[in-house]
Amino acid sequence: MDLCPCGSQVAYDACCRPLIKGELPALTAEQLMRSRYSAYVKQEIDYLLTSLHPEHRSGYDEQSSRAWAASTVWHGITIVQTTAGGPEDSEGQVEFVVSYSEKGNRQEHHELSRFKKEQGAWYFTTGKTMPKPSIRVAPKIGRNDPCSCGSGKKFKKCCGAQAG
Repeated sequence: MDLCPCGSQVAYDACCRPLIKGELPALTAEQLMRSRYSAYVKQEIDYLLTSLHPEHRSGYDEQSSRAWAASTVWHGITIVQTTAGGPEDSEGQVEFVVSYSEKGNRQEHHELSRFKKEQGAWYFTTGKTMPKPSIRVAPKIGRNDPCSCGSGKKFKKCCGAQAG
C-alpha cells in the first residue's frame, strides 16, 4: 500500500489523490494543507496553482515550484495547530512544519498558512514563515550563582551588575 505523504496513515489513493486530481473537494483547511504538501511530494504542481486562491495567483512561479519539488527529498509534515478552517467555516489557519532535504542538507520549514473558502472550495491564500526558536547554548546563570568570569563574586554583584 502506498501511504499518503500527508501523514494520515491512509493509502494515497483514498486520501489526498482524489483532492489533487479534482475528484473531491477538501472539506477543511487542514485537509487542503495536507493535500498541498502531498502535491509537492508527488510533484503534482498543477494542483498547487488550482488550490491557490485566484486573488493570490499573480506571483505564482510554476517553474520554480516544479524544480524545487523535483530536487527535494520530503521527510514529512507535522500540523502544529489549526484555527477554524472546519467544514462550516469560511476562513482558517494551519500552522505546520515540513521536514525535507535539499542538496543533502536536512531542513525544516515552519509556516502559518491562511485559507479561505469560497463557493464551497477551500483555497490557500498566504503563508508566513515562523521564526526559529532561539536555543540557549550556555546554561543560564542565576543572580545568586557564582559569576562565570571566575571572580568569586555572585553574578548579580559582578558581570550581572554590568549587564543591567
